[in-house]
Amino acid sequence: MITSSPLSKTQRRVVWGIRILLALAFGAAGFAKLTGAPQMVQVFEAIGVGQWFRLVTGFVEIVGAVLILVPATGFFGGALLFATMVGGVATHLFLIGGNPLPALVLGALAAFVAWRLRPVSLMAAAR
Repeated sequence: MITSSPLSKTQRRVVWGIRILLALAFGAAGFAKLTGAPQMVQVFEAIGVGQWFRLVTGFVEIVGAVLILVPATGFFGGALLFATMVGGVATHLFLIGGNPLPALVLGALAAFVAWRLRPVSLMAAAR
């Protein structure tokens, strides 16, 4: 996949650093959800749609964490994790309360990665 304009060496390092941080954060969060960490069980009880949604969310986070690390799928991983964090922010704002800032920051970083790794065909279509 050919991505957007070529990145300088420094830009590549920054994007890779963010990709690794996102993979670690979402991998850990997804693992906690899939293994039934008590805090995750409580959060999803408060959401009120059932524990099946905790498992789906954990699976999506793990998949996104893997996709964002693979060069050919980094764009899709970033986009998937961004969409997940849109849901996370909305959940904090409208359902469970709490601070949405961590989800906002993670979502912004995921969007940045997706934007930097977007396929050239998407750029051409936008013109």
